[in-house]
Amino acid sequence: MTEAGSDRVSAVTAAVARQVRDLRAARGWSFDELAGRSGVSKGMLVQIEGARTNPSVGTLCRVADAFGVNIAQLLEPAEERTVKITSAAQAPVLWQGEHGGTARLLSGLGEPDLVELWDWQLAPDEDHRSADHPRGTREVLHVLTGTVVVRVDGQDHRVRAGETIEFHADREHGYRNDTAEPARLMMVTVTPSGEWDRRTRSRRPRQE
Repeated sequence: MTEAGSDRVSAVTAAVARQVRDLRAARGWSFDELAGRSGVSKGMLVQIEGARTNPSVGTLCRVADAFGVNIAQLLEPAEERTVKITSAAQAPVLWQGEHGGTARLLSGLGEPDLVELWDWQLAPDEDHRSADHPRGTREVLHVLTGTVVVRVDGQDHRVRAGETIEFHADREHGYRNDTAEPARLMMVTVTPSGEWDRRTRSRRPRQE
């Protein structure tokens, strides 16, 4: 990894540590409480808050779900900006495939609903399986190049370049590239606001 790449990873690790620590403190939760709500072990949470680990996208999803925020908020620096412009190179890589594929979180919004914008690249024969997201979550994928097979609730859907698929993501789903050519897609994930509690697998009512 280059020095610049190492610096970006360190910055992301530090931002996640600060945000998780602040969110947990604001709610008055112990490590045990957060572990119960997120399904992430207490030991891993201690490592995250101590900036001693670079958590996987799955772990970040579970922690973000527990707090009722999107992943992007966990990566945000302390200061807030009215306008924010970032390059793709600055976007954190939250998933890396065995053959060089990547998933970058380009941006995220926290209000009124949780919205995330992703840039995915799948190398030939790569796949990513995702657990079900919070209730009411939807995903919209637009394939830019190549062909992607989107599996939702055990059923495959082949999506070619120039095509868009929309589906309910509050069930098991995944994406794979069965071809010999790389594939690239843009993804928008939208989750209704409100606090998700994994212990009861329910979402608290939206506060109007």
